Amino acid sequence: VSCGTCLTQLERYEFQRIFPGCRLIDIHELLLEKGYGLEASEATQYLYHDPCHTPIKTQSPTGVASRLMGQPVQLSDRCCGESGVFAISRPDIAGQVGHRKQEEIHKGVEALTGAPRAEDGNVRMLTTCPSCLEGLSRYRADTGVEADYIVTEMARRLLGERWQEDFLQRTRRGSMEKVLL
Repeated sequence: VSCGTCLTQLERYEFQRIFPGCRLIDIHELLLEKGYGLEASEATQYLYHDPCHTPIKTQSPTGVASRLMGQPVQLSDRCCGESGVFAISRPDIAGQVGHRKQEEIHKGVEALTGAPRAEDGNVRMLTTCPSCLEGLSRYRADTGVEADYIVTEMARRLLGERWQEDFLQRTRRGSMEKVLL
């Protein structure tokens, strides 16, 4: 799985009793286990937002991100203020939390580039949480930092900018079997 909240919930389902020998593991830890990783990028440096409900359970999340990306990935500390119903139920507090996160992103960009904001994709934010990704994308206009999942960034770098469109086209042409239950 790629979402910490989902992983926690799925652990309660006792899959071992249903599917003996199975295991639940974060996709990033599985990719490392299988030997996947990228070569370092000269054009892009990375920040990592570790979700409050991180799915990476057995290793250091920034260590996992660094090994997968093939280069050091710097932690961007602080909660993004987006998770669960926090942003909806307490927008006053979530807004302040988000403001502090934005400051941390600016600090990270400055530490990596010496400039106050990212330019032309020279700094990107990685995360593993769908809710955090939504929250982090709100800071792009001010910080210049685009956020994405680690696995999506890997696919983009390995398969090109159009990887998702290409995949969908191949799927529509019948390269994937359809299973109806």
